[in-house]
Amino acid sequence: MSVGDDVSDAALVSRTLAGDQHAFAILVGRYKRYLYAIIVRLVGDPDEALDLVQEAFVSAHAALRRYDPDRPLRGWLARIALNKARDWRRKERVRAALRALLPIGEGQNVADDAALPDRQLADRSELTSIERRIAGMPARLREVLLLRTMDELSQAEVAELLGISEKAVETRLYRARRYLLDAG
Repeated sequence: MSVGDDVSDAALVSRTLAGDQHAFAILVGRYKRYLYAIIVRLVGDPDEALDLVQEAFVSAHAALRRYDPDRPLRGWLARIALNKARDWRRKERVRAALRALLPIGEGQNVADDAALPDRQLADRSELTSIERRIAGMPARLREVLLLRTMDELSQAEVAELLGISEKAVETRLYRARRYLLDAG
């Protein structure tokens, strides 16, 4: 058991607000893997996901006074991480459009999203196909599918995280699965 394991999230938030930065470091240690798992599935780039996790924690630290200690910190942090991933995807669409529009010589100044060589060499055609279908589905369906199936959040947790009803989660999950079957 490491230092801070027996301290509640609410107590650590309180200590952080009182100036104890070690308390926030404990929270980061508790939730960094969880947030990374959410973000990497949504953006599909492990390096970008690491950066976005850091951004999520920076934003969370800045907004800590707005955190309601009567609600789970995990969900609050996940919401911040989800918003960071959504912002990144919007910016990535703009970068992709710029790469497509700029002449070849000028395009080298725009970030490249090509897969890493080891990933290109791997024989993972089925996984690549599924990833492509998931990436191509509307964001509202993709988010529900990944949060519910890959991150194993309950329907209620997904509903709270996305700010929608549990019935909407159920409907979107059904439509996401249907999309995967139809696109295959």
